[in-house]
Amino acid sequence: MVPRYTRPEMAAIWAPENRFRIWFEIEALAAEGMAAVGAIPEHAARTIRERGAAKVADITQADLDRIDAIERETRHDVIAFLTWLAEGIGPDSRFVHQGLTSSDVLDTCLSVQLTQATDLLLRDVDAVLKALRTRAFEHKFTLTIGRSHGIHAEPTTFGLKLAGHFSEFARNRERLRAARAEVAVAALSGAVGTFAHVDPRVEAYVAEKLGLAVEPVSTQVIPRDRHAAYFCALGVVASGIERLATEVRHLQRSEVREAEEFFHPGQKGSSAMPHKRNPVLSENLTGLARLVRAAVVPALENVALWHERDISHSSVERVIGPDATLALDFALVRLAGMIEKLTVYPERMAANLDSLGGVVHSGEVLLALTRAGISREDAYRIVQRNAMATWESLGRPGARGFRANLAADPDVAARVPTEALDSAMDPQLHLRELDRVFGRVFGEAGPSLSLATKAP
Repeated sequence: MVPRYTRPEMAAIWAPENRFRIWFEIEALAAEGMAAVGAIPEHAARTIRERGAAKVADITQADLDRIDAIERETRHDVIAFLTWLAEGIGPDSRFVHQGLTSSDVLDTCLSVQLTQATDLLLRDVDAVLKALRTRAFEHKFTLTIGRSHGIHAEPTTFGLKLAGHFSEFARNRERLRAARAEVAVAALSGAVGTFAHVDPRVEAYVAEKLGLAVEPVSTQVIPRDRHAAYFCALGVVASGIERLATEVRHLQRSEVREAEEFFHPGQKGSSAMPHKRNPVLSENLTGLARLVRAAVVPALENVALWHERDISHSSVERVIGPDATLALDFALVRLAGMIEKLTVYPERMAANLDSLGGVVHSGEVLLALTRAGISREDAYRIVQRNAMATWESLGRPGARGFRANLAADPDVAARVPTEALDSAMDPQLHLRELDRVFGRVFGEAGPSLSLATKAP
């Protein structure tokens, strides 16, 4: 990822310094495990740990250049690292990497890096959840129009909208937890995974020390269905980000103006049009979501490797591992900040709610007519013709609203009491079950409607 979309904490996970320190830790733990089962001398394991730790404690650019120089000759990254490490360990370096193969180190390291990245992503999601919860309760009773197909449907509340997104991100958090468990496995089984040259107890020891599980059958590499599931989970989280970003982008449209991203003092929206206030954050989130999802198909295609291993997956993972986690980390942090500072316009929501002359209450009016004894088919016909008359006359001089059209319709006036129509067109109807829904989402209902200022 480019620095513009990279946060330092996530970047550090994928930096070569961190990778080499993890490689060393795997090698040092493996040496300790081998010493414990009598495969190498105990003094050798101690030397590897002490001298190797000193060498990797402060990796400099000169060290990185030295490793790169060795790799240019060997054409093998793990061998280059081991050669560099041996320069600091001395004769006992012959006991490093005994019985292992490169994939033991590479795959186990990737597992560690992905778990580190996921721990950071989980904290990011927690920040999003906190912001959504706060704003959902703040606008629990803020009436707004619900839309289906982009068209006015029935009243809802802005808080309920946000509660739905909170619920989705709570599920996304569980998906990330499951994805972390999916890839949190170690493999130190040697060439083609038969443990011919390394005791399985060594693998178990290393895995436990790293906080990983043991891959049951590694075939020299950890099966890539695990990684495919991981990147699929990242893609689902990214789609949740885009869904919320798309909502904000729509609400900020000039014709809607129900909510908008915070506009900072001194911020500029356009180089040509000084009046512009553009939804740049949510549009940026939409683009970042595409990048994260772009990792899904390559990860799925990595599952089908040849026989016990090939390296067709390697180049893919060197790109999608850092890029997908970096982009998702940046996007989640940006989303949390956007929701925290989102500017909401309840008065504009109320105006839009009333902008179609009351036809958005047609569903409850339909029920009122059926309760009055009119068949559903006839009731639908009556309500629709009055709704269409209202819709088609909007903005014309002398146009009547939906309530007035209904009152003037003899099929309605003769059968439905005035108070029943008034009740059917009361937006407070749509607030009655908010406590129940909020209780299901948050485990608590928050302030009840009776304690709240009556919604417009």
